[in-house]
Amino acid sequence: MVQSIAAIVVAYLIGALPIANAVARRGGVDDLRDVGDRNPGFWNARGHLTPRLATLVFLGDTAKGVVAVLIAQQASTDWRLHYLAGAAAMIGHAWPATAKFRGGRSVLTWVGATLVLSPWPALFCVAVLLLWWISTRMFAYSVRVAIVLFPFIQLYRDGQWRTAASGVLMTLIGLRFLLAWRESRPR
Repeated sequence: MVQSIAAIVVAYLIGALPIANAVARRGGVDDLRDVGDRNPGFWNARGHLTPRLATLVFLGDTAKGVVAVLIAQQASTDWRLHYLAGAAAMIGHAWPATAKFRGGRSVLTWVGATLVLSPWPALFCVAVLLLWWISTRMFAYSVRVAIVLFPFIQLYRDGQWRTAASGVLMTLIGLRFLLAWRESRPR
């Protein structure tokens, strides 16, 4: 029990690591929350940093989910704890206590967690994303196609309970987007 709680706390702290802003400072941007869409994540980083630095943000935000779930897997064999650790990393990324609870959207942290939680469906969807992107040259739509396919592929491969747990993780992303939209609206 203590190991499980510790894994969740560590997952939150990993998610809260300000990787994007650490990289952005190397690129001359003090805080990604003050430029562009005000999101300290890859999509904003790619508009304000060099491609190399934006790639570091991409890898760092994805690694948050990977590492959080791997730590949980070391703490317990219970797949539910693994999903809770993924959720904790996503919450840490979206609402980091170290940054006045102003974080990113958690999309790449979800991707990282999903690569460990459900590797075959995740890799299948990455392949679909790449093929769709190559054929259409529209990255944003390619991502959407892959994300829409993921639950169906996961349901086939992992069953209903893990697919439902992934749905909860995806809902965290939706909640973060909704709250960001509400914050950006004129009053």
